Amino acid sequence: MSQAVADSLDVALAHHRAGNLPLAEELYRQLLAQNPNDPAAAHYLGALCLQVGRAREAVELISKAIVVDPANPDFYSHLGAAYGALGENEAAITSLRRAVAMAPGSAHAHYNLGTALRNSGRLEEAATTFRHALSANSKSPETHYNLANTLRELNRPAEAEAAYREAIRLRPNYIRAMINLGNVLRDSDRLAEAVEVLRGAVAVDPSYANAHLNLGTVLRDSGSYEEALGHLRQAVTLEPTSAEAHNNLGTVLQALTDFGAAEEYYETAVRLNPELPDAHFSRATSRLRAGDLAAGFAEFEWRWKCKSFSTRRFAEPRWDGSPLAGKTILLHAEQGLGDTLHFVRYAAQVKERGATVVAEVQPQLLPVLAGVAGVDRFVPAGSPPGPFDVHCPLMSLPGVLGLSMEQLWTGPYLSADPARVVAWRERLAEHRGFRVGICWQGNRKHLFDAQRSFALAQMAPIAELANINLISLQQGTGAEQIATSPFEVIDLGEKLDADGAFLDTAAVIKSLDLVIMADTALAHLAGGLGAPVWLALSAHGDWRWFEDRDTSPWYPTMRLFRQPHLGEWNHVFQAMARALGRLVVER
Repeated sequence: MSQAVADSLDVALAHHRAGNLPLAEELYRQLLAQNPNDPAAAHYLGALCLQVGRAREAVELISKAIVVDPANPDFYSHLGAAYGALGENEAAITSLRRAVAMAPGSAHAHYNLGTALRNSGRLEEAATTFRHALSANSKSPETHYNLANTLRELNRPAEAEAAYREAIRLRPNYIRAMINLGNVLRDSDRLAEAVEVLRGAVAVDPSYANAHLNLGTVLRDSGSYEEALGHLRQAVTLEPTSAEAHNNLGTVLQALTDFGAAEEYYETAVRLNPELPDAHFSRATSRLRAGDLAAGFAEFEWRWKCKSFSTRRFAEPRWDGSPLAGKTILLHAEQGLGDTLHFVRYAAQVKERGATVVAEVQPQLLPVLAGVAGVDRFVPAGSPPGPFDVHCPLMSLPGVLGLSMEQLWTGPYLSADPARVVAWRERLAEHRGFRVGICWQGNRKHLFDAQRSFALAQMAPIAELANINLISLQQGTGAEQIATSPFEVIDLGEKLDADGAFLDTAAVIKSLDLVIMADTALAHLAGGLGAPVWLALSAHGDWRWFEDRDTSPWYPTMRLFRQPHLGEWNHVFQAMARALGRLVVER
């Protein structure tokens, strides 16, 4: 290379590094016009094309450079990056492995190979390769960031957190790393820490929509709905085409009981991105809440594409309602215990279609479900179910069966062991008067548990009634409130289903005059037993309780008491106390 050519290349590179890309490209092309076989000019022009999004042209230029100079590892590194930009991951990996073999100490080559491996789904290899890049250059915030992203996909949150924090230490205003760190903390249920980190991201760039989106989402999850509303509105304003922002804003409006506005945002989210599963799922719950069962359950099937749901994969097909005569169907539980207790009733209707019915359910429910009609064989989740022809999730049954609101109740489908009922009636006989079973705390991991559960002390208006015995059915978290209760509660304690099997709880419920509870699995147990149950509902109740109803089509022995506004439990329990007072007098 002559000195004049070298000087011209240096000038082009200087403009390239300074960001004056049009002039740099012009100078590279002049050099190639003078010498079409100049590998350096072809390589740098290819790198520039990659930088501005012309990846195919980059591949052509860098490939020409390699023909002339096949021993330069930088050429293979950039060629691999260009293939990666085109989504041709295997070609990218091949080129980048060549670059790494030629320059094992090149942080850049390892970084690009790690990126290609991650894009191809080879996450363990990608993580190892990013670590090699960090061995060559530990001061690269981008490498720490991409290692963290890979570790997060591998479900190694502690390692991901450490890598994000190192990226932020090296670049304190690294907003993408801050956002992803916030999401790792959120996924680990460290919501207060997540909010703090994401507040920092918003402070770095208040005009960055994604920072507002993620902060608003974590604020929603922590129950700070009003503040969440502000940030999610800002996200929608800054990025009006973001389907995720519209959907998450809808979920906050739903939590604040503005159901009409929430539905509008769900509709917009689906219009903006028809393939966004969370938006379809949100729209499903909105339509189900409104009582539109056909449309709601059709949309409800999108849940299987949501990250928050564990998708079951079977070689056998999903049941679509087609004839079942002579076939075996696997009905499998999903989500919580209450959902299984709620929907297992429909096994009988599946059996009526001529199928052999196998039901896979949570192990602790096997004893209380043993007598459910329509099930030929129960198997505990996690065990091989044996051969079957088709399968169906339990919560999909109302949709597949095409049930109307009038068809939701099938009659009592759960039963209590008669001997246990006798035994518990004898134990409880000493508590004369009206016996009321109570349960106030659900699973704290439920997204809206802070709304649906209430403190035991809220039940004071009921406790003040004459001739009332409050008998706790609460187990686990929440039971500690009995020790400091301002009124007397009969605590069955360890006597009640220490094995978590619900057999004693079912027998106790059948021995009581009434049960009053939060929206928990026990509500479905009581309803399925056909026992009288009063349900205390947040103004933002679950979709299955529909809107503006004080009775439930799922359970005719259930009465619903709703908050008039979020958080107004006193109204609920005052209303219950008045109704219960009349019931006791009438008795």
